[in-house]
Amino acid sequence: MDKYGVRTQKWRLATTPEEAESAAKDLNAVEFVVKAQILAGGRGKGVFDNGFKGGVHLCKTPNEARAFAEKMLGHKLITKQTSAEGSPVNKLMIAQSVDLARELYFAILMDRAYKGPVLVASPQGGMDIEAVAHETPELIFKEAIDITTGVKPEQTRRLAEKLGFTAEDKIRDAQEQMSRLYDLFLSLDATQVEVNPFAETTDGKVYAVDAKINFDDNAAFRQQDVFAQGDSSEDDPREVAANKVGLNYVGMDGNIGCMVNGAGLAMATMDIIKLYKGTPANFLDVGGGANEQQVTEAFKILTSDKHVKAILVNIFGGIMRCDTIAQGIIAAAKQVKLSIPLVVRLEGTNVALGKDLLEKSGLPIITASDLDDAAQKAVASIKH
Repeated sequence: MDKYGVRTQKWRLATTPEEAESAAKDLNAVEFVVKAQILAGGRGKGVFDNGFKGGVHLCKTPNEARAFAEKMLGHKLITKQTSAEGSPVNKLMIAQSVDLARELYFAILMDRAYKGPVLVASPQGGMDIEAVAHETPELIFKEAIDITTGVKPEQTRRLAEKLGFTAEDKIRDAQEQMSRLYDLFLSLDATQVEVNPFAETTDGKVYAVDAKINFDDNAAFRQQDVFAQGDSSEDDPREVAANKVGLNYVGMDGNIGCMVNGAGLAMATMDIIKLYKGTPANFLDVGGGANEQQVTEAFKILTSDKHVKAILVNIFGGIMRCDTIAQGIIAAAKQVKLSIPLVVRLEGTNVALGKDLLEKSGLPIITASDLDDAAQKAVASIKH
């Protein structure tokens, strides 16, 4: 936001109490905000695992900033958007405090209904926008943007007036901030830029006080600087490991590990496991072009989950050949010293060769004729 000329508070990053104190001295402000940096909302009302309450605090001296940092850094913050365990706080933002006269809401979103980006604004900022949309939808204002022409001045002016700006200089300031946020949105391939609060201060200026920005994964190749800032410390380590080898993984709370090629087939596999009273432990799509190494890595990820009591492999060999999958399964089972039941259903290209390889492997692999058969055998293998 600083780079694109969006008005923000002066700020510094701190990873130790000493850095927090130094940052506050450097900012030399009357009042500071100490804000936990985690990928979740509701920080202000959160609670740390050491009992300390609140992930956002105001203070007036560098010593106070250091004291807050000591209570926050290295601990997990639990909010309404984190897991029950909370998220580790390894970084703090130390920012100059600003006096807010009004808390507004402004966002730029991709909206299928409008087939492009939409500006969304509300005078009810500083609170849950979903609640505003539900309780007072008349206070949500939208302007659809033509992606080929961009934001028009009359659009930002309408929103500025809807937000309650009346003086001409304040209207222009709000318009300028909206336009700069759109430049950021477009230039960085964002899918969402949500500023809440989009605030007016007591001296009449508009600030982006807090924000959430999402970026299009498909644009990672041209937004390398943005994606290099990604922090995987809060992510599921299994998802991180899968991403490194080009696999799509989402952890769940069941006990039957699934390895499938194709998102639709993966969803169907999870559904049919549930149909036969089983519970899937994950969504794992190895894609259409997985090789033996990726299959081996997939097995390592599945078996790293202590809750997994059986593995179901369901592969339809189209682009991916069944014999390649079979070789990967055999190599993986041997490498990880598989000790839990393994059910395999293969269909498609080179299926006979794939099944033959499995049968001659000497491994205790349970083969299945179709998806129903595979799901039933996977569920039964746990019960037995």
